[in-house]
Amino acid sequence: MDLILGVAEKDERVRAVWMNGSRANPKAHRDHYQDYDIVYAVTDMESFLRDPNWIDVFGERIIMQTRSEQFDSTPPFTDWYIYLCQFMDGNRLDLTLIPVESMEKTLSGDTMCILLMDKDKKAPPLPPQSDAQYWVQKPTEREYICTCNEFWWVATYVVKGVWRQEMPYAHGIMSECVQKELLKMVRWKIALEYDFKIDLGKMGRFIERYLYSEDWRLFACSYCGGTYESIMQALDAATELFRKCGREVGAALGYPYPEEDDRRVTVYLHSGGRFENMDCLLKEPEKPAADYAVYAVDLPEDKKE
Repeated sequence: MDLILGVAEKDERVRAVWMNGSRANPKAHRDHYQDYDIVYAVTDMESFLRDPNWIDVFGERIIMQTRSEQFDSTPPFTDWYIYLCQFMDGNRLDLTLIPVESMEKTLSGDTMCILLMDKDKKAPPLPPQSDAQYWVQKPTEREYICTCNEFWWVATYVVKGVWRQEMPYAHGIMSECVQKELLKMVRWKIALEYDFKIDLGKMGRFIERYLYSEDWRLFACSYCGGTYESIMQALDAATELFRKCGREVGAALGYPYPEEDDRRVTVYLHSGGRFENMDCLLKEPEKPAADYAVYAVDLPEDKKE
């Protein structure tokens, strides 16, 4: 931090400095992996952009990404510019430059920042510090119903990929679609206990701290490996956890859980692609997913572990 402020103090182009991100959040878990999320408000953006080596003042880097390397960004970059730096000493700096003219608007809308330097005393009053913008949002009934429908719908694509022996497809649907909806439901389930006033982090990275042992086991097992058997096992774990959390969230919020979709899709997932079994299986009493092992997909010998 001394270096960050020292560079700013010596450079007349830098007029104000503030920090946001986890280091500005008093509720954030502290460890030595935390980034330094820093903003410099500057008078001459273009002079920084013309000299790509000025950033070397912060030390030797392992790797850096700037806005210039972000494919979805296009020049001229004069509204803001970012340097994402991982240094050899283990420190990580995410340094954003903005025109000093944007300082008031930027600071006024940031509820999680700490002003570190204001050379011209022009910074506006900071809003009350709060992490409310990061809280898990309570779902509407429509969002809940659509999430349930999407989960059970995309689950059928996973087994189709397994039956066809299409590993990238089955794995992709599982990780990009099934787990996306599962993560929503798990986040809602946890947030219920905190009246939806909880921040679970980007991509749900704090979830492990809040799930009880059996729920955590199922959540962890929903991540599949590089075999067809592991994909089916991950799908079983995902459906079991989604069912449990979905029923709990629905009951708490007064939303109807789609029991019939759940039952029919679960039978389909364990039919092994032998659809002549469907009518018979649907007539059987509901049973745990583990009891469906007999209906697991038949793999060729060269695909078995």
